[in-house]
Amino acid sequence: MNAPHEAALTAATAQAVGQSAFHESAVAQLKGEAQYVDDVPEVRGTLYAAPILSQVAHGQLHGVDASAALALPGVRGVVLAADIPGDPILAAFGHDEPIFAQDTVQHIGQVIGLVVADSVMAARRAARKVQCDITPLPALLNVHDAHRVQSYVLPPVHVKRGDAAAGLARAGHRLQGTLEVGGQEHFYLEGQIAYALPMEQDQWWIYSSTQHPGEVQHWVAHALDIGNHAVTVQCRRMGGGFGGKETQSGHLAVWATLAARKFNAPVKLRLDRDDDFMVTGKRHPFAYHWDVGFDDTGRITGLQLEMLANCGFSADLSGPVADRAIFHADNAYFLSDVSISSYRCKLHTQSHTAFRGFGGPQGVIVIETILGDIARTLGLDALAVRRRNYYEADPAAGRDVTHYQMRVEDNILLPITQKLEQSANYPQRLKAIADWNARNDVIQRGIAITPVKFGISFTATLFNQAGALVHVYTDGTVQVNHGGTEMGQGLHTKVAQIVADELGVPLAQVKVTASDTSKVPNASATAASSGTDLNGRAAQYAARSVRDNLAAFVAGLDHCGAGAVGFVGGVVRTPKGERAFTDVVQAAYANRIQLWSDGFYRTPKIHYDKTTLTGRPFYYFAYGAACTEVAIDTLTGESRVLAIDVLYDAGRSINPAIDIGQVEGGFIQGMGWLTTEQLVWNDKGLLTTHAPSTYKIPATGDVPAHFKVELFEEPNHEDNVGGSKAVGEPPFMLAISVYEALRHAIGSHHAKQGHAHAPVQLEAPATAEHVLNALQALPS
Repeated sequence: MNAPHEAALTAATAQAVGQSAFHESAVAQLKGEAQYVDDVPEVRGTLYAAPILSQVAHGQLHGVDASAALALPGVRGVVLAADIPGDPILAAFGHDEPIFAQDTVQHIGQVIGLVVADSVMAARRAARKVQCDITPLPALLNVHDAHRVQSYVLPPVHVKRGDAAAGLARAGHRLQGTLEVGGQEHFYLEGQIAYALPMEQDQWWIYSSTQHPGEVQHWVAHALDIGNHAVTVQCRRMGGGFGGKETQSGHLAVWATLAARKFNAPVKLRLDRDDDFMVTGKRHPFAYHWDVGFDDTGRITGLQLEMLANCGFSADLSGPVADRAIFHADNAYFLSDVSISSYRCKLHTQSHTAFRGFGGPQGVIVIETILGDIARTLGLDALAVRRRNYYEADPAAGRDVTHYQMRVEDNILLPITQKLEQSANYPQRLKAIADWNARNDVIQRGIAITPVKFGISFTATLFNQAGALVHVYTDGTVQVNHGGTEMGQGLHTKVAQIVADELGVPLAQVKVTASDTSKVPNASATAASSGTDLNGRAAQYAARSVRDNLAAFVAGLDHCGAGAVGFVGGVVRTPKGERAFTDVVQAAYANRIQLWSDGFYRTPKIHYDKTTLTGRPFYYFAYGAACTEVAIDTLTGESRVLAIDVLYDAGRSINPAIDIGQVEGGFIQGMGWLTTEQLVWNDKGLLTTHAPSTYKIPATGDVPAHFKVELFEEPNHEDNVGGSKAVGEPPFMLAISVYEALRHAIGSHHAKQGHAHAPVQLEAPATAEHVLNALQALPS
């Protein structure tokens, strides 16, 4: 056999799963051919909408004067709450957010209505001419003020295990502390957008940049007072979502559809970047207070923790976000006696929403901060203290159950940490940094290794289900449709790989089509890092059903058992010979064999009590660890990340290149949350950081030359698709190693001032100002 033919045969017979196949849209994106909502050819007669925004944080709305706007050329009219035929409140779980402001406004940027015009710019100019008659009312703009007056969007939640007070009382050491952690703007490249088209017989077609087409469908139908079956929502891809398009894309779709209904014309609504900042919610800012007891080795004996979540003016997803913060307040550590109180505070700001990690980062950062301060107090290496508190794999030790009563069955924290510690040369670098800091006064360096243990599943159990369709055509090509959405994370690519292997065909023969509510109904949001776990398995089951039909057919032809029929490399093999997959498909069609099927998957094992937050909310845990080295300028507070080493547990990776890309992207996004991305509201409730000029996301210059990511190769302990593990959200929390490395550097500076054992009070994000404040915040 000659070499080229041998290479071609190897490529044809190789499995797709486990290979670093190109992202399915990569070539189209490079050529500028990949379509987003704003690229969809517009129907003749399309109109454009722009939002009328409140300029007051809290006030009584008396009326709207649109006369100046209506006088402008090209303006067709306005859409207000009176134009809503259905429920004027969005069909969200909390049922507490109006579609358009009615009697009151509750944040600067709240949408009061729309201006509709013949062009985008005409609509935007006119919207700014609308005068709103608002009498200002007192506004709550601080989470502590809201907590003090018990202003909550949802009732507080308390979770306890053991006796925290007794654990504190018997502790050899005790430490109290506070922390403020800011929110984060999603800053997706493609902003929020929807395009609503009226169809015949009161049916609607909606193009939406959304992570949750099913919810958009439901919200639109609810607002129009029609059945879900009359609304079709489609999303081929998003230019980024990160949680910001899980619920809040629904607002745009509802607004655009209401305008389309009033003017009986297609309507497109795309927020410009400034309006997007002002209208949409962010990652929830959190404030914490804790009281922790620990022994001489740094092991925690008791913890009382209070979390204040800044939810904004409505509930949105604040309940499950704050719940997950509780679930992840342990991170990688066994807490024997713990009490956690979570307060979901209502303020007069944008309603905060889902963001990558979904409350997990807000839980993880507080326990990592506590452990870092314990290590400083005792004069111990922070990694040693962290390892001292790890969950233990041996059930006999009694340290393998979380504070919410879920057993940690697949614990690989220690081997991951040990491998990273060795590969990153942590002991040697720790000593070298200590030597550097001793010789230098202005520039101080720091290093930290932090782990992550992240639960994979929706905390709302009902969302842990998925459906898919697989169609095999007579030419042997395969089309897949599933309920997940593609936002650049490679979901469609992984699903195609799974289906290709299930049918034994080359990956090039499989095509995944746009997410569409008319094909897979009631689909869950693409969120909670579960996109591949859920939709990949559903698609696998659908493909398996078609394969089983073909196997039974071929077994009948060759008089063998169906189990003896194999599918690989585009060939169907039996003990009697082999046939091309396409030939088998054509013969099966001629014999009226079904060549399409649906597939459904529900995550097994999960259950928990929503009132006590105890049980098994997660199917499994994903693990990882990161080692980060930083430098700070003690005169200015400026900082720089010098090196990053990451070891991440992706199970048996379906696509290593995509998974490594997700780890890299998640880490850098987390680094932005903790270093540069500062949201600032002024004393009037105005978000003053509402554009790229005032809000800084990480750029290429912020990524160090040494950025090493490796995957920890061990199959998932649970029966997950392909033996893989989720990779979307957990790497985000590995960036907490940046924050802890900064605190290590600040602690070194404090030690030179005679305060070696003092906690480091560093607010996040660790901007130059906050770092400088931390450097100067020495105990009196």
